[in-house]
Parts: sequence; structure tokens; C-alpha cells
Amino acid sequence: MVQLALECALEVSFEHEIESLRLGEGDTFHGEGILAITKALLQSGVAYVGGYQGAPVSHLLDVMVQAKTLMAELGVHVEACANEASAAAMLGASLHYPLRGAVTWKSIVGTNVAADALSNLASPGVLGGTLMVVGEDYGEGASVIQERTHAYALKSTLCLLDPRPDLTKMVEMVEHGFALSEASNMPAILELRIRACHVRGSFVTKANRSPALSTRALMEDPAAFDYMRLAHPPVTFRHEKLKTQERIPAACRYIAEHGLNEHFPGRHADLGLVVQGGLYNALIRSLQQLGLANAWGESDIPILVLNVTYPLVPDEVAEFCADKQAVMVIEEGQPEYIEQDIATLLRRRGLSTPLHGKDWLPSAGEYSVEVLSTGLSTFAQLYLPTSVAHEAHDWLTANQQRRADVAAMLETPLPARPPSFCVGCPERPVFAALKLAQQDIGQVHIAADIGCHALATFEPFSSGHSILGYGMSLASRAGVSPMMQRRSLAIMGDGGFWHNGLLTGVQSALFNNDDAVLLIFKNGYTSATGTQDIHSTPSDGAKAQALQKQDSLAHTNQTIETTLRGMGVQWMRTVHTYEVAHMKRTLKEALTHEFTGLKVIIAEGECQLERQRRIKPWIAKMLRGGERVVRVKYGVDEDVCNGDHACIRLSGCPTLTLKDNPDPLKVDPVATVIDGCVGCGLCGANAHAATLCPSFYRAEVVQNPKPWERVWAALRARLVRAMQPA
Repeated sequence: MVQLALECALEVSFEHEIESLRLGEGDTFHGEGILAITKALLQSGVAYVGGYQGAPVSHLLDVMVQAKTLMAELGVHVEACANEASAAAMLGASLHYPLRGAVTWKSIVGTNVAADALSNLASPGVLGGTLMVVGEDYGEGASVIQERTHAYALKSTLCLLDPRPDLTKMVEMVEHGFALSEASNMPAILELRIRACHVRGSFVTKANRSPALSTRALMEDPAAFDYMRLAHPPVTFRHEKLKTQERIPAACRYIAEHGLNEHFPGRHADLGLVVQGGLYNALIRSLQQLGLANAWGESDIPILVLNVTYPLVPDEVAEFCADKQAVMVIEEGQPEYIEQDIATLLRRRGLSTPLHGKDWLPSAGEYSVEVLSTGLSTFAQLYLPTSVAHEAHDWLTANQQRRADVAAMLETPLPARPPSFCVGCPERPVFAALKLAQQDIGQVHIAADIGCHALATFEPFSSGHSILGYGMSLASRAGVSPMMQRRSLAIMGDGGFWHNGLLTGVQSALFNNDDAVLLIFKNGYTSATGTQDIHSTPSDGAKAQALQKQDSLAHTNQTIETTLRGMGVQWMRTVHTYEVAHMKRTLKEALTHEFTGLKVIIAEGECQLERQRRIKPWIAKMLRGGERVVRVKYGVDEDVCNGDHACIRLSGCPTLTLKDNPDPLKVDPVATVIDGCVGCGLCGANAHAATLCPSFYRAEVVQNPKPWERVWAALRARLVRAMQPA
């Protein structure tokens, strides 16, 4: 039983993905782009890999962390870092040694955190090739602020690769990225958009390369001291000259000699399109819609695909633009760094080629096929026959008409469906308790944070006045707290606590003796990025014991509590998140207590996704073996429900919804609990804490019951039928 429990305690398994990393010379890889990048790192002889998880590149680190056996065979060191700054600092291994290193994180927020280390890495330059794989989560589907990585490449003189979303090309750019970094001594960034990470395809693999220096081939002595390898004055003045006089020219030579940027010809040779590599697929689809590319993706207009967007190769760009009637630069995001760079380059060479871009394309936002088509149709209308413009106009008009037709059929707009917590999420009851507490003591300023709990900024909670960085909530309330009549509340998760909150928030508040309230969600994982383990994740042994006892994982890891006590926190309370009434009292106490200083509430409740992954295989095993299994189900007595729906406004649980009132004399729909319920009990706890109507009931569903339970159930059923009216 213990062995079964340990197996079930594992997080999401990447067994299939790990096997694809073992493919050898001449095999064919099939899969997603981000996994192809992971395989490319091993083919390139990477010696160490680090990073901090974040969409859309989490898969890379998650797979490598679980592939411990393969990494040990190759001698590759893999480290899940505390944050992006610690990941970037790992690249310091390549300052003195011919070690190829790769790190990964979500950009732009991750690059912001790593910026200090990156600047100090780029100044002396690297000896071994370094590659940062960042998820350029930009545009309409982004979950972060709308900024670009390009600014960091310009600021710190980093090579920036933006590969065309084709698995073969993406893998090639990983291999060239390391070589480019070594040839120029510049750290390199490989940015991947969401579509590039998830594009599916195939490529012919190479054998994995064990690095010459690795965990299996150790160095006997460290490198000799070399002051020039430090980012420290006065040598930093020399570093700045090296960047422009040696490193950028070396990078340009490598890019040109190895043809990293691609040239696609077209029959309209007097025109040209310059595009970021990551936008190539969308561009081709747009040209097809305009009748300017065939079904095989062959464009009528010559295209220069910038798989390396910084530095640009002056001769390459000038040669492409010379003798052109006009060139259009397709660059997603703002400012238009590439367009400005090309314009300056052309003017300095005396080329007067008309340059278009942001004059016809939006300055911000994601460049979808329709957005590109709008700008390209203007370009075509001016420089190509009008028949093409008509095709574009007809297609765009048809799209607009379809939207209008759908709107007309709906008669009224669809209701908003804001994102919400998972069913049974342990963080939902805390915000219900917070809502109730504020009804008694008044509204408070709430500093929100990055993480699952940021979903409370949506209805029905609408809670949170600011989000200023991962783990920054306690620090962000420091300026406003002294100006408020009531105490303010800062909220962060355990992931944010370890990422940044411990130092920027807790340490600062204790040092300044701030009269602050901090609420820490302790669910055991960095749940928002894929439920990765952190320093306060319960051990496998604790998970196994919890399975055997059908118990929760509460209080099995006290790292956060002991850390806070060690730092000097005097007022601390730990409350199970599903105890809404208790949480409400604790919040009110913290916000009104006479103690002045940092007050911390630990809201403890295991991430429901991980709990379900932990118990479902175990329960299925028990059912197959004929063992007795009990699960809890909540429901609403429709005869008691008065249709007030306060329970829904207080909870927001997706499984607590409405249905038509069975009573023909009543108009208001009644609340109901649908089958997705995981039995967390929040609906009943809310009803009790808020003194709502007693319409919720708790039922135990018994599978594989014992014989006496069957007899007892039959007797109870007969008794109920006997008591019912005829």
C-alpha cells in the first residue's frame, strides 16, 4: 500500500516526453516546439540548465527536472531556481569556462527580475555559449504586461534570436545560438511566442552530446584570476568598447556566414517584406488570404526573415532593400526597434528606399492574420494591381459581416465569463471570508500579487488594488499603508513568498516595524505555473501517509512558519482555508488587533489540482479491488432555497449554479450543485459563516458498501417512503 501511495503522490508525469529526448542520430522527433527546443539543448552539448517556470516555456524545465536519469548519463546539471535572477546568475559559469549553459523563464516579467544579473553577465562577456530561452508571451493571449524582450537586447548588448516557427529551423537556431554566443562572446536570448512553443511538427534528430566538462568530467582546478572577466570598474569601461568594436561585428559575421536569416524570393522583386522570424507563419497565411502566396507558402513578394533580430547585419539589410520600390517591416509590439534600426541604417548608406511598417500596422497588440492583412492590403493597394486589394477588401469585409451576423443572432451580447478559481480551490474560501470580514469592519486596501489568487481580482470578489510583481504585494503596500485609516492587507502565495516576497516584503516590513497584515496562501506548490515543487512542498513520505489516512497535507511542512519565526515575526496565525468562519474571525482580528507590527496569516489548504492527481489513481485502484470508498457530495434542497443567490455571489464556484425553480408558483431560479463538485464543502461553510438559508446538504456517496450498509440503506429508504404523503 505504501508503494502505491508513493506512486500516486507524484506530480504530472513526463515519461513520454523524456523518452523523446533519448532519440538518436537519424531518428524522427514528433511533438511540440518547446519539447523540440529541449531536445536541441541536449544535442548542442549543454552542460547546465536552470530556470524558473512560466508559460509558455514551463515544459522545458519540468521535463528536464524529471529526466534526472538521462541528465546524469549525459553529465548535465539541472537546477530549478528560486527565481529568474538566480537562474540568470547561473550563467556566470560560462564567464571563465567553456561550458554551454541554458536558462529559461517567462518574459517579460522574468527578464525584468533577471535584468541585474544579465547586465553584469553581458559586460565582461562569456567564454562558453549561453542561451536564455524566454517565453515571449505577447499580445492578446498574454498573461503578463505588454512589453518586449528586444529592449534588453539593445540595452545590454545581447544577441536576440526569434526563430521561424518550424521545428527544424527552431532546433537549428538553438545550435547556432550557442555557437553565435561563443563567436561573439555575447549572451544570447531565444524568444519563443506561444504559437512557436505549441506548434507541432517533426525534425530529424541528432545524438545527444555529453559536454567535455560536466558532472561526469570534473575540472581539477578553477580558472586563473582575471580581473577583465569581472563586471567591475574600471574594466567595465573597456567592456563597453569591446561590445561595439569586437562583439557586435563578430556576431554580424557569424550571422552572415552561416545564413541565419532567410531570404525567400518572389516575382515582385521590386518590393520587399522584412519580418520577425516568429511572425513568419502568420505573414504567409495573410499573404495567402490576399492572393499573394500559394498553398505551398511561396510568396509573390520577396521576404527577409529575421531569425536573429539583434544585431542586424547592415550589408544584408542594405542589399535586400536596395533598388526596391518599397519595403514593409512587420514587427510586433512597440516601440518599433527594428524599423527604426533599418531606417537609420538605410539613410546612413544613402539609400532612399521607402520604408513602411507602423504607419499601416498597429503600434501595439498581437499581429493576427487579420491584423496583418489590413496593413498588407494597404501596401498592396499602393504598390500592386488593384485586383489584389479587392480580394483583401472582400475577405476582411466578409469577416466583419460574419461578426455582425453572429451579434444579430444573439440579440444581446454574451455575458462576461471572467476567469475563475478551479473547482474546490482552497483560495476561494479565503476571499469569501475576506468579503464577509469587510462587511463588518469596512473596506480595506488590498495589495494583490501574481499567482492563482490574482483571479480574485475578477467577480464575484473584485479584490485587489495593485499587482506590481511576483512576491511584491507586501512591499507595494508600504507607501499607502501609513496614509490609510484602516490597516491594509497584502496577499501572496507560497510561490511568491519564496520567489521574492521573503526579502522584498517580509524583511523590509520587519526592519521598518511596519504595522502591516500579510496573508500567505500555503497550498504547497507554485500552482499558477504548473504546480511545481517549492521549498514548502510536502515530502513524498507525507503524501504517502496522507493517502493511507485519507487525510489532508496540512501542517506537514512548516518551512514558511519556521522561517518567519526565525526572522522575528511575533504575530502569526495558521488557519485551514475551508474554515470560512474561522478565517473571517482571524482576518478581522489581524486588521483590528492592538499589536503594531507585521501580522501574518498562513492560509493553509492543498492545491485541489494536486490533491485530485494524488487521490484519483488511488481511489480507482481501491474500486477495482472491491474496497469500500466514500466520497462527499454537496447539494441544495430546492424546496428550501429561496432564490436569493447570495451563496453564488459569495462563492463563485463553477459547480454552484442555477436551474429553473421546480415550483410553478415561484419565478426565481434556485441554486444547484452540478456533477463537477469535488466535495470541498465551501458552499455549506459560506452559508454557515454568512448566516444564509439552510438549503445546503452534505451527502456521503458510498461505493462498494459493506453488507450491513446495504441493509441499513434499504431500511432507511423504506422508512422515508412510509413517512411521505400518499
